Amino acid sequence: MHDRPRTAPPRPDGRSPAVGAVVAVLAVAATTALVYPLAQVAPVVALGVVYLVAVLLVSSVWGGWLGAATALASALAFNFFHIPPTGRFSISEGENWVALGVFFIAALVASTLAERARVRTREAQERRQEADLAAEMARLLLRGTSLADALPAVSQRLAGALELPSAAIELRAVDGDERRIALPLDVGTLLVPAGVTAHVLDRLRERVVPSLEAILGAAIERDALLREVVETSALRRSDDLKTALLRAVSHDLRSPLTAILTAAGALGSASVSDAERAELVADITAEAERLSRLVDNLLDMSRLEARTAEPRVEWCSIEEVILAAVDDVALPGGTFALALDADLPLIRADAAQLERAFANLLENSARYSGGHPVSVRARAVGARVLVRVVDRGPGVPAAETARIFEPFYRAPNATNGHRGSGLGLAIVRGFVEANGGRVWVESLPGQGSTFVVELPLEAA
Repeated sequence: MHDRPRTAPPRPDGRSPAVGAVVAVLAVAATTALVYPLAQVAPVVALGVVYLVAVLLVSSVWGGWLGAATALASALAFNFFHIPPTGRFSISEGENWVALGVFFIAALVASTLAERARVRTREAQERRQEADLAAEMARLLLRGTSLADALPAVSQRLAGALELPSAAIELRAVDGDERRIALPLDVGTLLVPAGVTAHVLDRLRERVVPSLEAILGAAIERDALLREVVETSALRRSDDLKTALLRAVSHDLRSPLTAILTAAGALGSASVSDAERAELVADITAEAERLSRLVDNLLDMSRLEARTAEPRVEWCSIEEVILAAVDDVALPGGTFALALDADLPLIRADAAQLERAFANLLENSARYSGGHPVSVRARAVGARVLVRVVDRGPGVPAAETARIFEPFYRAPNATNGHRGSGLGLAIVRGFVEANGGRVWVESLPGQGSTFVVELPLEAA
């Protein structure tokens, strides 16, 4: 770690002393020339005050030491060119000694006062600049974005405010090297170029680093609080989801289990005929399949809610996916009229997820179709495939078209007496969107519903 830079300009404000020396010489020469015409209207002894203009100029811009040198040069020039005997460094009259001494003392006092004013002005500007920098760093670090994303912008703002080539903030301990100086922070390290001036380095250590440490500490604490809030919200949402899940599916789980237990108990009776026994076996099988579908939906919904249902993308046939979904749906009276274009292109998607989505969609439409066949049409339109599932059910009111895809939503006015778990269409939307598509419903009450699934096409 470096304590001091390798090279440092003589002045923190960047003004060159060499330029100041040239300006001082020119100012003294110009003032000396100006005194000649002024001597025609005023006593020469009283004109020494004119040199104070050059002294004040040099002192206020280049500092007290160069101002004092200008005062000395002015006194010598005044003595040599204007105080008798002229042309040499001597004074013949006592009053001229007094005038020259008073002038020199006045010049030194003016130089000192100008230097103090200049220093105070520079410090005030630096303090204001550092206050603006602290406010900007606080805004960037505490505005709501993550700390890691805000640090580059804060580093750039800090470098610009202090006129540094670069700066970096690391949330870890970092050692300096030949290219950069490491300034330790309570929660990390501030890195600046090794060529920074001593004045800027002092500003960083004494004023910028403490404010940066305080702001970083507040930002880290805020991030920790936000993580706690997010975790608490996630836990609360998980609890709410579990409660809603239990409430929503308790009846649906109990119904097939009750039917299976009742039928299984009846099978053991000696009075059951072979035909009745076959019917009981069929009932057990149907209820077990119903229970299996419900469990599958619960598992699918849990994966979608947990955002773990990552699709395994591969080339697949949308026609085969729809046919497999039709085979999966086993509802009484559930028939489907397929109208699939013969030249449907392949799509890149997870065939298993899309099969589950279409199976739920077809099952939903078949339940509400009133025994009428459900129409399934698929065709390619531009860079997408559109699949329309049309039923002749009671339709969906306009106010509910957006809600029917929400988990656990149940149609309030179902005419067929079916009260599902409210997971089917939520799973449809989850799997379709996971594969880059979208789904929506077009419906008018009393005129059936059309569910539209849109999937993107890629060049094979």
